[in-house]
Amino acid sequence: MQNDPPKQAATPAARDDPAWQPVRRIRKGSGGGTSPQVEKALAEVRSKIHPRSVQGHFARIRVLMVFLTQAVFYGLPWIQWGGRQAVLFDLGARKFYLFGMVLWPQDVIYLAVLLVLSAFALFLFTAMAGRLFCGYACPQTVYTEIFMWIEAKIEGDRLARIRLDEAPWNARKLRLKASKHFLWVLLALWTGYTFIGYFAPIRELGAHLLAFDLGPWQWFWMLFYAFATWGNAGFMREAVCKYMCPYARFQSVMVDDDTFVVTYDHVRGEPRGGRSRKIDHKEAGMGDCVDCSLCVQVCPTGIDIRDGLQYMCIGCGACVDACDSVMDKMGYERGLIRYTSGNAITQGLTQPQVRKRMLRPRVLAYSALLGVIAIGFVFSLATRTTLRVDVIRDRGALGREVAGGLVENVYRLQIINSAEAPIELDLSATGVPGLALQMADEGGTRVRVEGSSNRLVPVVLRAPVNGLKPGLYDVRFETVGTRAPGDTDTVVEQSSFYVPN
Repeated sequence: MQNDPPKQAATPAARDDPAWQPVRRIRKGSGGGTSPQVEKALAEVRSKIHPRSVQGHFARIRVLMVFLTQAVFYGLPWIQWGGRQAVLFDLGARKFYLFGMVLWPQDVIYLAVLLVLSAFALFLFTAMAGRLFCGYACPQTVYTEIFMWIEAKIEGDRLARIRLDEAPWNARKLRLKASKHFLWVLLALWTGYTFIGYFAPIRELGAHLLAFDLGPWQWFWMLFYAFATWGNAGFMREAVCKYMCPYARFQSVMVDDDTFVVTYDHVRGEPRGGRSRKIDHKEAGMGDCVDCSLCVQVCPTGIDIRDGLQYMCIGCGACVDACDSVMDKMGYERGLIRYTSGNAITQGLTQPQVRKRMLRPRVLAYSALLGVIAIGFVFSLATRTTLRVDVIRDRGALGREVAGGLVENVYRLQIINSAEAPIELDLSATGVPGLALQMADEGGTRVRVEGSSNRLVPVVLRAPVNGLKPGLYDVRFETVGTRAPGDTDTVVEQSSFYVPN
């Protein structure tokens, strides 16, 4: 990072800017010791950051996103749909319930497509607006905001928290710290309980939890998720974003000079310095930056955005709100720190020009791919059949002659009914002259499969041996299901019929 702001790299494309390097070289001083820069960096790792609270447009957006994301996370497991939990990933039964849809292990392709969609969405959002997800919707950011709000309500704002941490232990400090951690742990446990509520019926979990008879894995995952929430949001906070998050490391290759990021306008702001509101700072040869350091105090990762774009910046916009408030007090124009592109600063582009240049080839390519995959995904889900039949041959007996001059082959039909309603099925097979199908256990050709369940049905195919040459013959299993008058599903599966010598 350079110390001379006018000469520093102010655009995200400045790949040679040391701020973009995830790992900095440790240089040795002339005396064999560690350089002052490295000592400062190591001290920053150990120091605790106390962000100052800030009000403004982007602060309101962050609060709104906290409410929206947590309303979805905490509320979704409690929604009932068709007499059961609307969203439930039942790993024991190997069924995923998503409102009126039931997904089975055979539907793993949908999960793969969903991951591809998420990846392309990440590429698109990063190319357009940098770490937009990190600043407003990332669970680490959201829970850190919640935990810091609890901390501020109990211990006070930034200066009060700093004084409390530096003060010796006494009854007041013990009471405040204990109250804070009590609420943190309570929220973390509720978060862990909600998490396992996605994998087991959450209404039943409450009774089991009060009786202390949860299963061992349920106890493990609830306490583990609670501990992770408490540790990450309560203690590690910015360390996760700065040193652990892989997204921070590879975002530099996903942005360019036209990406919207939080940027300090060094052309307008330098040279910075304190001044009275009564003087004309332009005549005094000063920039708009009053060097109040509020942008550093409100930053959740503790960086100085005036040093150029850095990989530790999560794009939350807190420094924008803080700087705008100072500009209002000084009577200057807002936007000294703002969401804009590197080209906007270096080339003096207006915001409409910047937005127009956002529609560049890579953004259009990401949007097109994302749109095509999303349309295909939705269409596949909408037209997905709720009846599936898998034919499994009995490998123990490929074919045998039985009484009456018949050749017999044994199969198992794995029938999956993904719909909520039960279905009545008529089974038949064709492909060999005189071929007849019969269920091995019950006889007959009609079977019932309950809603959201599967059934393994052993069946026998028999055909007259006269006129058949030894070898394999292609056969077709046809399954016709009826849910209601006029509502039928038909599934045809191919297999083979073996005639022995």
